[in-house]
Amino acid sequence: MISGLRLRAKALKKKQMKSKLLFSALFIAFLAMANVSLAQDGFAKNHPRRAEVNQRLTNQHHRIDRKMRRGDISKRQAYHMHRGDHRIRQEERRMAYRHGGHISRHEQYLLNRQENRMNRKIIRS
Repeated sequence: MISGLRLRAKALKKKQMKSKLLFSALFIAFLAMANVSLAQDGFAKNHPRRAEVNQRLTNQHHRIDRKMRRGDISKRQAYHMHRGDHRIRQEERRMAYRHGGHISRHEQYLLNRQENRMNRKIIRS
């Protein structure tokens, strides 16, 4: 009788272990699917506010390169200006990451102010 109870307890324990394992596997599969769907959406790079900020950064990047090629600024100055642009771009990405790929009007305003400062530096040099 005691051995029969032990066998049942062992079988029950084995069944519980299988169900925990199955649950864990399903949970991991669910997380993987959720991650894939997020990866497909990615950041909304075509969001109008982000697109404007990124277009301005691209334009400034080209202007810096053009000034360097013409000899208006040194490579060192161009490097520092590119680094400033890169910081603005990183900040834009961080802001977008916090809001699911979008930036708010206030964040766009802040980024535009930084870009305006960089623009004045480019013009002055």
